[in-house]
Amino acid sequence: MKPSHIEHLGIAVKSLEESIPYYESLLGTKCYNIEEVKDQRVRTAFFRIGETKIELLESTDPEGPIGKFLEKKGEGIHHIAFAVDNATDALSEAESMGIALIDKVSRKGAEGMNIGFLHPKSTHGVLIEFCNP
Repeated sequence: MKPSHIEHLGIAVKSLEESIPYYESLLGTKCYNIEEVKDQRVRTAFFRIGETKIELLESTDPEGPIGKFLEKKGEGIHHIAFAVDNATDALSEAESMGIALIDKVSRKGAEGMNIGFLHPKSTHGVLIEFCNP
């Protein structure tokens, strides 16, 4: 399960239209991809900073995971994603270590990545994602 690097940091925002110009100015780089991930009820926007990306997450449904996060905690860091060779294998390894999972197997996420999440109750309150192309 050894991650190769931080793939991205996920940041929940109320509005991509308002947040993208702010992050473009702050980071000195342009947003290179905006897409909707319908099954996760979210729109995403990506920025590249070296080998790591920043992913902005805007809810498309107040009852979706990002909508609920925004209602409960407001805007801010939502998750940290680690690049691994195989997200499903990394999830299995984590489960064998007694870590609670949100996903038992990987699923498709933004940018065509295979993704899977560990439950924050087992990760000291941090939502952790494993991902691979």
